Amino acid sequence: MIDLDEHNHQSAESGTSVHDRLVVRQKMTLRLVAAFVVGVVLGGFGVSQLRDSRDQRERNAVVAFVAFPQSADSGSAASEGSVRLSGYLALANAGPGPITVRQVHAKRPGVVIHSIGSPRLLPPGSTGQLAVELWFECSVARLQREPLPLGLSVETDDKQGREVSYPVALVGSDWERDALSRCLRIGAVG
Repeated sequence: MIDLDEHNHQSAESGTSVHDRLVVRQKMTLRLVAAFVVGVVLGGFGVSQLRDSRDQRERNAVVAFVAFPQSADSGSAASEGSVRLSGYLALANAGPGPITVRQVHAKRPGVVIHSIGSPRLLPPGSTGQLAVELWFECSVARLQREPLPLGLSVETDDKQGREVSYPVALVGSDWERDALSRCLRIGAVG
C-alpha cells in the first residue's frame, strides 16, 4: 500500500525547508549589503574629518607677519660709547591663524635687541606692539646699513612653538634716529 498523503507531506516539508533557507540567505545578504553601505558612509565621513583636521593643522602651522621699529620712548647712556633705549616693535599678523609672540631677539656687532614685555597674542589680520630694549654701540651701529635679522619665538594656535626670522630695517627708523641723537649728546659718534 502506498500512502500518498505521507509523500505529499514530506514534499511540503522539504519545500518549506528550502524556502526558509532561501529567506535566511536573502536576509543575510541584505544585512551584509547594509553593513557594507554603512561602512562606506562612515569611512567616507571619517576620511573627510581626517582631511579637514589635517588641513586645519597645516593652516595653524603657518606663521606670516610683518615687523618694523615703531618708536623709542626713553633712553640713556649705557656705558662709554653706547646707549640703551626702550621702544616698541610693531607687528602685523598676516597669517591664517592666531599667533602669540613670546620673545624677540637680535644681535650683531653694535646692536642688541630683546623683548621686555609680556607675550603678545595677535589674531589673524591684526596688529600690535611688543616692548623691546635696544642697545647701540655708537661707533658701530651707525655703520651697519643692511637689515637686522630679528628672531622671534612664536606659538601658533596648535600650541607649537616656532622660531622665525624677519629682517628689520633700522636705517631711517625711530630707533636709529633716537640712538644717534643720544650718541651725539654723549659725544660718542665717530
